[in-house]
This record gives sequence, structure tokens and C-alpha cells, in this order.
Amino acid sequence: MWILCELEWKNPEILWNIETITMRTGIQDIPIEAYNYPLPPEKIADFPLARRDASRLLVYRNGTITDDQFTSLPNHLSQATLVLNNTRVIQARIFFQKPTGGQIEVFCLGPHEQSIEAAMQQKQKARWQCLIGGASKWKSGQVLEKNITVEEQNVTLQAVYIEKREDYFIIEFSWEPGDLPFSLVIQAAGNIPLPPYIKRKTTDADAERYQTIFGVQEGSVAAPTAALHFTPAVFAALQEKNVHPRFITLHVGAGTFKPVKSATIGEHQMHSEPFSVNRSLIENLISAKQIVAVGTTSLRTLESLYWCGVKLLKQPDANFLVLSQWEAYELEEKFPDVPVKESLEAILKWMDAEARQEIHCSTGMIIVPGYAFKIPQALITNFHQPQSTLLLLVSAFIGEDWRKVYDHALSQGYRFLSYGDSSLLFRNS
Repeated sequence: MWILCELEWKNPEILWNIETITMRTGIQDIPIEAYNYPLPPEKIADFPLARRDASRLLVYRNGTITDDQFTSLPNHLSQATLVLNNTRVIQARIFFQKPTGGQIEVFCLGPHEQSIEAAMQQKQKARWQCLIGGASKWKSGQVLEKNITVEEQNVTLQAVYIEKREDYFIIEFSWEPGDLPFSLVIQAAGNIPLPPYIKRKTTDADAERYQTIFGVQEGSVAAPTAALHFTPAVFAALQEKNVHPRFITLHVGAGTFKPVKSATIGEHQMHSEPFSVNRSLIENLISAKQIVAVGTTSLRTLESLYWCGVKLLKQPDANFLVLSQWEAYELEEKFPDVPVKESLEAILKWMDAEARQEIHCSTGMIIVPGYAFKIPQALITNFHQPQSTLLLLVSAFIGEDWRKVYDHALSQGYRFLSYGDSSLLFRNS
């Protein structure tokens, strides 16, 4: 398999010019095989480094690559707004033991017909959409039970298989005593959900290291990994360079790891995720000299926010709080060149009318080569899997030079994926 990937990487017939592809066949016809590269297993970081900010930093600017350390990030930025995702990963993997001895793994994807905020405060019982390991051994209606300790109380957690849907199961959790919120119950009962490409069991250290130091809004089942490198010392050094952190919240779903199995990106179904942005950040985005998105989740939020504003301006009868997979591209075609300031000010005006300090939206937006970015000038991100939507996003951001960046990272021994090293990518001017 690795040999095949290497051939694809070096085969000039595969390395098409993406601008030519998009002009000839359209964005949705981009072949996913054009985004393959050889990623040997030993390049994947299975464990974090002893220090968060000890990771390496690849800097790409105007076609030039330099190697540095993450502690030197402040040397590459000045007078900028740094947008980070303050979501927090929940202990989404819960293991139950059947009376017969078999083990069932329940992976909580998200609440069923509730917001994540409401679901985490739910008491006594809650229904969640889940993936099930060993589903064939668990019959509908059968009750599984787990005894846990929550704040020095003995708690019995039960799970009942309610229904199977196309992509998930509906599981009802109940617990006694029932006056405890589900947030405390799942924290005691579950385990941190490491990505599927990390082939090891979780450790106690993962509960801390697979979280950012500033994550406060519980709801993700995957970490915004670009922000795992940040430490108080790095933030302090950034402040000295007049680089100020601002926060959005996007709860990362398991769909971020969903492989692209289709031949073209247009056949891939992108996952939808909820996000929220406060008024002060929107005001800051309008006045900021430079905007740096920390991670693909922050970038996706910023770009989605712009298009929500465009919908509000140009399609007042539409639900502007929800953005579908290809909607941004359709809006770009219909309403090109809407200024960022105009779009964001429309949202602020709506917030004033609704007496809101925060806007809550949902985005299924996919960012692929051919997309025209509106807000961030730079992106901090880790190194992503071959043939993934995240890699397509990177290619959209810096163009075909993504190959040069990844080839350099592989040859220079950078560590890849969630616990791996970092990169600072500037859009070409």
C-alpha cells in the first residue's frame, strides 16, 4: 500500500494543476487521488511531546519554507488577532461490560435532538447519537450497566439501545442519583476519544494533553489540535508582539476523521458542526490588521460566519444561521465581492435587533481548492492525513505548494497528525 502511495506521489499524470481541473470540470469534480501522499506509520505521532510548546514549527510564506520551533511563533507575527477554538473534548468513549462478559464500546457523537449545551446539563436521562463497537452483540432494548463514582457519590449508569439509523445508533442513558448533570456523569464514565489513527489505549495523560489549556466549552469528540501547542509562555510572548487571542466555539464532531471514499470531492458528504461567535470578536474582525486562524475549525468558523452574513444581506427570507456544504460557492457566484465589513456589520445589526451578544450557527461548509478566502491571512495547523478534507483545505489556502510543504515536512522528520508538529501558513500575496 505504501509503495502505491509513493508511485502516486511521484507520477506526473496524477499531479494535475488544480486550477486547470477546476476550470475544466468544476470544483466538485476535483479527484481526491490528487491529494494522496506517502505517510509511513512511523511519521504519525502516537504520543505528545513532554512539553506542549516543544514541537517544531514549519513556516510557509510566499513560496518559502523555514524551520523553527513553536516557542518562536511570536517572531513570525505582529499586530494580529489570533482566533482560537475554545471547545473542550468530552470523555466520549464509554465501555460497558455485558452480563455474559462481552464488552460493548459506546462512542458518543452528539446529543439526539438537543443542543450540546442543553444535553450536558440534562439530568436523570439523555438520548445521544452514538457509534457502537460490538453492536451485533447488543440487542435493541437490552440494558447495559456501569457503576461509577461522581463527586464521591456512587452512581449507576445505564444504557439502552433504542434504534439504529443509517450512520449511528440512538442510545438512551439514565443514571441514579438523577440530580447530577450528564456532563459530570460522562466525565466519570468515559475515556478521551483519541483519533482512530492512534493505535494505542488511552492513558491518564491523554485526559490533559488531548485538551487545549484554554478549552472551556464542553462538546467536542476531537480536539482542535492546532491549539494543543499553546502554553502560557507562548501567549505572553505573543502579547508582547501585540498579537491578541480571541475565541470562537466550534464543537468538533467525529466527521472530521471521516475518510473521503468517493472518487471526487463532490460525492463526499461533509459533516455539519455547531459554532458560536460573540459580538466582541466580530467587532475585532472588522478592525483587525491581520487575522490568524488557529486550526481548521477556527478557519471554517470564520469563513462560515462571512457567508452567514452574506445570506442575511442578500437572502433575508433564508435561514442564515445554517450553511450547507456547497452553499458558499453558490453564494459567491450569485453575490461576488461582498465586502467582509458589510457582511459582518449585517450580523452585528441583527444581533442588536435581537438583543444578543452571541450568534449560534451550524456549518456543513467544505473548503476545497478553488475557494476564495475572505477573512484569515494566515493559518496555524498540524499536518493532515492524505486524501482528507483537511488536506484539501490546506491546498485551498496555499495552493499547489501544499506538496512542497508536505514533502519538506516528511523529509525533515516532522511529526504528523493530532499529536504532531505545527505549521504556520501564510496565504500567498
